[in-house]
Amino acid sequence: MAVLSNTYLTFSAIGNREDLVDVIYNISPTETPFQASFGKTNATATLHEWQTDILATATTNAYVQGDDSTSSYTFAAPVYTVRPNNRTQISKKDVVVSGTQDAVSKAGRKKEIVYQLVKKSKELNRDMEFCLTQVSVVQAGGSTTAPTLCGLENWYARTTSAVTTNTSVGSGGANSSNSGATARTDGTQRPLTETLLKGVLQGCYTNGGEVDLLMPGPFNKTVISGFTGNTTRIQDTTDKKLIAAIDIYVSDFGTHRVVINRFSRDRTLHCLMTDMWAVSYLRPRHTIDLAKTGDNEKAWILAEYTLEARNDSGSGCVADLTTS
Repeated sequence: MAVLSNTYLTFSAIGNREDLVDVIYNISPTETPFQASFGKTNATATLHEWQTDILATATTNAYVQGDDSTSSYTFAAPVYTVRPNNRTQISKKDVVVSGTQDAVSKAGRKKEIVYQLVKKSKELNRDMEFCLTQVSVVQAGGSTTAPTLCGLENWYARTTSAVTTNTSVGSGGANSSNSGATARTDGTQRPLTETLLKGVLQGCYTNGGEVDLLMPGPFNKTVISGFTGNTTRIQDTTDKKLIAAIDIYVSDFGTHRVVINRFSRDRTLHCLMTDMWAVSYLRPRHTIDLAKTGDNEKAWILAEYTLEARNDSGSGCVADLTTS
């Protein structure tokens, strides 16, 4: 095969237009199931507080007719409310774009600053999901130290240190201190089993909780899908799909949605009573346009928020799980 002499070829030609698709493809995940599952509240100070209470244990309660023993009667000791708290945390992303970059013709977007702000907003949401679900400890912060919120994993059994039936930890593992100032201690990892999960669900139920959300990481979601107790795998011959995943798990203690989370630790399976948690905002996510100091545009996307654990004893976790 030969090419005639002096054939005009694209390899040497000048002026051929580029073939660039006018779309930017990005598969980075943006789902934040923890934030999506809970309500939002407003904070009015950097120290966000709320109250929890508990009813007395049910017991035999019977008195004789005509009882009038008030003169010698001893009233029950009052049980006072508990006043837990969390600190607000500031999370932000920054953008700076040159005037030239915003002026030139671009593929996939019209204004660079707008595209970058949308991208950074998604990144901020991912960062918040990560911070809310981790073992971060509460810090008040100072002039040189950023304040941090107490993350989800440090809340279990925090407000009532005696209540530990809602958690299962590996050998050497331990819950956070009652003050939340120290992180939970990781223990020896072990495989997730249905028995471990049922034990935590029973503990949450005994404490008064009604768990409606199971939030595992990627690996342990596949483990849950392999549970065999009281489950049936059905092959749908209509669309030729084999259903091999469990998205709803029914136990003796209720019906629980199973929602995978990429940003929480895969070694921890969270068993959550969703109406007992909220993300509380001192300053909702918003854009701050910064003053022009040159041939560019600058902006921050910022949020100040914390995790409100309305009553952690109704939720729990199976911690220290293997992840492969």
